[in-house]
Amino acid sequence: MNEDIYLKLREHLDRLPGGFPATESGVELKLLKKLFTPEEAEIAVQLRLMPEPVSSIAERLGMDEAKAEEKLESMAGQGSIYRIRIGEHALYMAYQFVIGVYEFHLNTIDRELSELMEEYIPYIARVWESTKTLQLRVVPVGSAVDATPAVATYNRARELLKNQELIAVAPCICRKEQGLMGNECERPHETCLTFAHAAQYYIDNGIGRRISEDEALKLLELAEESGLVISPTNAREIINICLCCGCCCGVLRGLKLFERPADHVNSPYLARIETELCSACGTCLERCQIDAIEEGEEAMEVDPARCIGCGLCLPTCPEEAITLVEKPGTDAPPANIVEMLVRIALERGLA
Repeated sequence: MNEDIYLKLREHLDRLPGGFPATESGVELKLLKKLFTPEEAEIAVQLRLMPEPVSSIAERLGMDEAKAEEKLESMAGQGSIYRIRIGEHALYMAYQFVIGVYEFHLNTIDRELSELMEEYIPYIARVWESTKTLQLRVVPVGSAVDATPAVATYNRARELLKNQELIAVAPCICRKEQGLMGNECERPHETCLTFAHAAQYYIDNGIGRRISEDEALKLLELAEESGLVISPTNAREIINICLCCGCCCGVLRGLKLFERPADHVNSPYLARIETELCSACGTCLERCQIDAIEEGEEAMEVDPARCIGCGLCLPTCPEEAITLVEKPGTDAPPANIVEMLVRIALERGLA
């Protein structure tokens, strides 16, 4: 009976935009058993991808409202479901596994969960490969933006931070996971930015701390110095910015498995190296997080099928041989996360 509820939960999560595919090994069921008790799984399958008050959920569960509130708050507190606070009232909803439930377990991730996720990442990556729209996009680092004319406001990370009423920062779960696996990353760890209701969730759950806009801007500068890809929500109205490294980030590592990563990232630019200026020093090769640069016969070369337009290679080129060029036919990102999730659901045939 317990096995049945985990099968139902797997199917429920796979019907959400982010997906949760079945595997031959059953590793996805091991993940669910690690994170949900059978009772919690029963509750989770009844939640919808929209915030609801306790009264509505309790009625659907056939549960006393006070007991339902206790259970829902406990699950939200441990990161298994999502909570939005409006004044003194809390609304609860289902949330996809990645990006979502997994990241929300930042404080409790251990070696076992890390190993299970390592096994499962290639399967999640297949879902990403099947859709044109991803949950994150890529915007150029500050120096690359400054050197590139006519960059839209929604592609300027510094502009995305303006007028955010609530900002939180949290450690990167990907770097924490790799550390637990014995692969400690030397890059900064406290680099994940969230905003608005997502920031409130992180603060309430003790997995993030509130910071000012100035502190967030300094993190963007640190990202450029440290060679981190700036990956905000794939929308014009964002709820998070990830600062990602190719050695740890689950998304970038998943993209590396693709033959053409550039086809699966919403990024309006790609890097171009002027052969006559390039000294083939290899600095850009070391900075690239997606294996898009290789050594040519006379100069370094960019593979346009792999380049995601992060701009990390540009500011450290001693010969100023690299520029960002606009990719033709790049669409503006969705207006907000709701439109983004609807697009993904449509592309997966879920709606």
